[in-house]
Amino acid sequence: MRDMGTKEKTIQATIQWIEKAAQDGSQIVCLQELFATCYPCQAEDHAMFDLAEPIPGPTTDTLAEVAERLGIVIVAPLFERRTAGVYHNSVAVLDTDGSIAGVYRKMHIPDDPLYYEKFYFTPGDAARRDGSVPAGRANGFNVIETKFANLGVGICWDQWYPEAARLFALAGADILLYPTAIGWIDEEKDEFGAGQLEAWMTSIRAHAIANGIFVGAPNRVGSEGRVQFWGNSFIVSPRGEIIQRGDDQTEQILTADCPLGEIDVVRTHWPFLRDRRVDAYGDLTRRWIDTD
Repeated sequence: MRDMGTKEKTIQATIQWIEKAAQDGSQIVCLQELFATCYPCQAEDHAMFDLAEPIPGPTTDTLAEVAERLGIVIVAPLFERRTAGVYHNSVAVLDTDGSIAGVYRKMHIPDDPLYYEKFYFTPGDAARRDGSVPAGRANGFNVIETKFANLGVGICWDQWYPEAARLFALAGADILLYPTAIGWIDEEKDEFGAGQLEAWMTSIRAHAIANGIFVGAPNRVGSEGRVQFWGNSFIVSPRGEIIQRGDDQTEQILTADCPLGEIDVVRTHWPFLRDRRVDAYGDLTRRWIDTD
């Protein structure tokens, strides 16, 4: 869902997709990672910082008007300029009245071939609704309350970490959302592509099962440079069932009913949260457990 011309054209094209989703009955619309621009991290290029903007800023102001006009929640992933020299891979969640319900800043920052995100992004922290950070808070996995549901919103690389999904769930999230920009590198696709895609979907489905929660992962499609984004956006039930799934080429809208009462039904039949040994998990805060 992006125009490879200007940022403004991309945002206007995205608004048309949002309007269509709302017409079809969607209440919460989640866009893909860094939706308004190219994926900037295939090279370490200082010029790419010009794509960033503050939150609130021009894009959130525009989408806030859309959210209020349509009476929906919009989850908008952005390249955020927080202050001079501090940039984030962020999400602003816009509630039905056009207000910013919350901000999430990507906590896990990758550094892989063609995904040189550590060059650009500072790791996230515990942002308040307005984007500021309360003193003494280091856990940035904040749940964002909206009119329709409490949202735990991670971004791409965050989706591989079961600790993050668990913290979102324990903080009261009804739905986990993982806006994503993940794909195949040309020279790896033939040998590893199928396994990479399967691992991605399996990991996200496992979060749904382990936490008894709905999960959605909207991914980019199309090719940029040497990366072919593999699409396959999908929505998962608290039982890990794939409710909706997209393809790897097409710009499309995926919608699904997420009856929140189903969360309690699943959790009482699969009582993983009840049976957790919270007294025994202290070592999870260590980098490695040395056997000596």
